[in-house]
Amino acid sequence: MGTKTAVILLTACLLLSACTATKPESADSNNHQDSVTSDSSNSAKDQSSISSPKGSSKQADSDEQKSVSTTNTQNDKTAVGSNGTTVSTTAVTTNKMYHLDKAYNVIPNQQGAEKKVVLLTFDDGPKEAVMINKIIDTLDKHKAKAIFFVNGYRVKEHPELLKLIHDRGQPIGNHSCDHIVLKNKSEAEVKKQIETVQKIVKDTTGQAPVFFRPPHGAGGDVGRKVAKENGLLYMTWSVGSLDWTMKKNQPHKTETLLKNVTEQLHPGSNILMHELPWTAEALDSLLTRLEQKGYQFVDPQSIEIPAS
Repeated sequence: MGTKTAVILLTACLLLSACTATKPESADSNNHQDSVTSDSSNSAKDQSSISSPKGSSKQADSDEQKSVSTTNTQNDKTAVGSNGTTVSTTAVTTNKMYHLDKAYNVIPNQQGAEKKVVLLTFDDGPKEAVMINKIIDTLDKHKAKAIFFVNGYRVKEHPELLKLIHDRGQPIGNHSCDHIVLKNKSEAEVKKQIETVQKIVKDTTGQAPVFFRPPHGAGGDVGRKVAKENGLLYMTWSVGSLDWTMKKNQPHKTETLLKNVTEQLHPGSNILMHELPWTAEALDSLLTRLEQKGYQFVDPQSIEIPAS
């Protein structure tokens, strides 16, 4: 019995020793697997971080280009909406990619900004919802923005049309209240013509215009002075579509409008059009033609506004 007991005890000891030896190995094996998985994950992250800067840089550049006008809009909202918060002019202007020269052409502020651009503008509205929607539908199709220069007397008659333009995301400009020649008027009269529109547009849409075009392109020194005092960028145009010279029953108006614009076309063109049925009809062909010639449509919000 003593020998058997000794054998049993010895066998039990050997078995116990074998079991305790295998537990750390199993644990080490699992830890090693976890470690490999973690390193693989980190390696993937590291590889991603190594390979991504080129793509990220391109995306960032693209996003920066796309966000120029958005950033300015957000800054404007902050300035209006936050009590006691002042947005510096420098912070807003640094995002402006273009300015107008003395001939009212659109000029890049810095290297890298696209030079082959045009500015689209429509004067003498707002007139009719159907025509406005047709024009903006075409602008949307071509991912374009245009300044709608409005007259105060028309806004008073149909404020809902002004709101339509604003709600559809198009910038609104000041074209005076009564569409009269301003250059020979008194400063008081010019102030009334410009500031009436500033107020009615802001009251209707919540935003005052930042662009001013004098009727008939004749604002004079007083018009420039009053526009600047109201924080407005004064402009006429550098390419005229001559759509205002056309008659309802005139044939081939679309071809004539295309010819008028393309014969004068140059990088930075500031194109004058009007809210007219034949212009609305010709717009898709015009924008297609401009794109075929390699032109892009500048967002008005990316144009620098001089400090008043």
